[in-house]
Amino acid sequence: MRGPARAAYRPVTQRLEVTFLPGLGEIVAEEITERLAPPRPPRPVPGREDALLVDHVGRLERALSLRTAVAVFLVLTFDVPRPKSLTSGEHLPRIADAMATSVRLGAARTFRFEAAGHDSTVFQRLAAELARATGLVHDDAEGEVVVRFRRTPRNDQPGATRAPADVAGWDVLVRLGGRPLSARPWRVADFPGAVNATIAAAIVRIVGAQADDRVANLMCGSGTLLVERLLAGPAAAAVGVDIDPAAIGATQENLAAAGLADRAQVVRADVTAAGGSWRDAGPFDLVLADPPWGALHGSHVTNPALHSDLLRVAHEVSAPGAHLVVLTHEIKVMERCIREADAHWRVRAELRVFAKGHHPRIYVLEHV
Repeated sequence: MRGPARAAYRPVTQRLEVTFLPGLGEIVAEEITERLAPPRPPRPVPGREDALLVDHVGRLERALSLRTAVAVFLVLTFDVPRPKSLTSGEHLPRIADAMATSVRLGAARTFRFEAAGHDSTVFQRLAAELARATGLVHDDAEGEVVVRFRRTPRNDQPGATRAPADVAGWDVLVRLGGRPLSARPWRVADFPGAVNATIAAAIVRIVGAQADDRVANLMCGSGTLLVERLLAGPAAAAVGVDIDPAAIGATQENLAAAGLADRAQVVRADVTAAGGSWRDAGPFDLVLADPPWGALHGSHVTNPALHSDLLRVAHEVSAPGAHLVVLTHEIKVMERCIREADAHWRVRAELRVFAKGHHPRIYVLEHV
């Protein structure tokens, strides 16, 4: 006789919130669709320009592979009128389980709350209960597992069971892993004004990563653009160039930490000067540059000439049809230089990003 029929396995769908730098939304949505294959397209979080809601089926580790996202949160929704109700035996275990998942993915030991009134008696009690349930230490300032609270957006999850009409309900969001995705483990050496790694990853997605590319990262700083390009795929040749010895040292350390030390050459040189051994690695199919912009490096007075020289030199060392990607805060300067170099470069894409109070712009140019 056959044994009792087993119930068919149904994969659990979990709701994630993926945060990113404003301006990168379309690129992040594209990467989510490619890597996670969600059952429906990512959708904006109501009232936010830096977050997407994603229905995820499968292992949560896959969500931590996103390169263009700042962080990924597991979203739990509770039909309760106020956070005080979350300490009940019905709801607390769900939050504790989500925090344990975050620890498993990031080996964290502490947690903190991000919520209005997080120092209130209600949240202090909730913190104490969660500390007992998880074994984590509540560190209000530096906690690794981040737990957020907000009222549930009313137009999220159409058709889902809702609280009474006069109650919005509450979402609890637990960040997966002990640190944000944007905090790359390979960044062991920092350099003032270094490119945000998620911006660098977005740039790589825009231009692609071809195995036969010859890549130059001019004015490489800490090597963020170079590292992210090489992590995306192999290249026929790769070279980073900077005039600052501190930048050269940082790039070398970060390449080594990323396991890429033998895949790139790092050269100290003035990229605007004639000649230079670094040019021997060309002609280049992809040139990446993050020129100084006058706050931590460079000068607003000299930057017009620097940007003009950058476009000239990049054209000299690149192959026909090559791409030049420039990330700069000097928008007016860059646009004037592009107009003056229209015989050499054609604009293929332009994207504005918002990062830590700054509004840099990504320019993708094609060699004419």
